[in-house]
Amino acid sequence: MTIRVLICDDSSMARKQMARALPKNWKADVTFAFDGRNGLEKLQETQAELLFLDLNMPEMDGYEVLKVIREQDLPVLTIVVSGDIQPEARERVRKLGAIDFIKKPTDAEHVAQTLRDYGFLQPEEFETGEAAAESAPPAAIAAPSAESEASSTVTLPDYLQEISNVAMGRSSDLLARLLKVFVKQPIPRVEMITTNELTMAISAADTDTQYSAVCQGFIGTGIAGEAMLLFADANFDEMAKLLMYDETNTENLQVEVLMDMSSILFGAFINGISEQLDIKLRLGHPTVLGQHRRVSDLLEYHRTKQQNLLCIEIGYKLENTDISCDMLILLTENSVPFLEQRLKYLVD
Repeated sequence: MTIRVLICDDSSMARKQMARALPKNWKADVTFAFDGRNGLEKLQETQAELLFLDLNMPEMDGYEVLKVIREQDLPVLTIVVSGDIQPEARERVRKLGAIDFIKKPTDAEHVAQTLRDYGFLQPEEFETGEAAAESAPPAAIAAPSAESEASSTVTLPDYLQEISNVAMGRSSDLLARLLKVFVKQPIPRVEMITTNELTMAISAADTDTQYSAVCQGFIGTGIAGEAMLLFADANFDEMAKLLMYDETNTENLQVEVLMDMSSILFGAFINGISEQLDIKLRLGHPTVLGQHRRVSDLLEYHRTKQQNLLCIEIGYKLENTDISCDMLILLTENSVPFLEQRLKYLVD
C-alpha cells in the first residue's frame, strides 16, 4: 500500500535532505510544502497520512500548524523534524499531538527505524546502512511540486541558513539547560554585505539603546571569521540573576555576563557548524569590543577594513523575560569557495 507523505520545511536544503533520508524501497507518494500555511493547504489537497514538519518557519511555524491540525481534527500523523532540540520543544510538540521528534540533520537509519516503529514501513522495505544513507528520493514521487523540488537549486544562503538553524538549536539547547528557560528560535538571516552595511544587517538592534559587545575569531581549513555577541545593557541585571550571581550590578559583573554568554553561545554554535561541515574550527580568545555604546559605535572598527562579509544573524530571545541578544557570525569573502564546494558535495 502506498503512503501519502508531506514534507513541510521552509528550507529547500532541508526538504532535499529529508527526502533523501527516506528509505529507498518505501512505497510513498511524497509532496512538499515551503512553510506552515502552505503545508496546511497541501494537507487538504493531498490528504497526506504522514507529515514531516519543521518547527522554525515564517508565516506560520510548526507549533501553529500542530494547533490547527488538532483543532480541525485533520487525519494526519505528524513527526516533527527540527534543529531545536530543547527538551521543552520536544515536550510542547508532543502535547500538541506530534507522535515523534527527529533532530536535524536527518539520519536515514533513524528515520527508517521511526517509520517501522509506527507501522509505516514494512520489513521488506526496511533498509539501513550505507544504501539507505545514499538513497535518492523515492521513485513514487510524482506530484508536480515534488518534481520541481527534486530539480530545484539549493543556494549558498539557503545552505548556510539550514546549517545555522541546526547549530542555533545546539546553542539554544545548552543555554536552555543551564538557565532553565525556553529559548525562542528565530529564522537565521544570511546575506553578503560590505563592512559599511554591517550596522544595517542587525535587524534586532535599537539605534537608541546602548549595547555591550564581545567578539571571538575562529579559523579552520578554508574558512575564517568571527562571532560577535551584542547584549543590551538593560538586560544585565536580569541575566545576572539567571546566571545566579550574588554581586550587584558592577562593570566587572557585566563583563562576566558577557563572557559567560559568549562562551555558551559561541562554543556550541561553532561546534555545530564544525560537525556539519566536517572540519575543525578553532576559536581564538574573546575580546570585549566596548560597553554602553550604540551599535554603530561598537562596529566602527570594521568599517576600516573595507571588505565583503558573509553575515549570519541570529536573535536569541528568552521566553517570559525581557532578555534578548543578537549574535553575528561574520565569514570572510575568502571562505565562500570552500562553502560552495561543501554545498556542491552535499547536493550532488
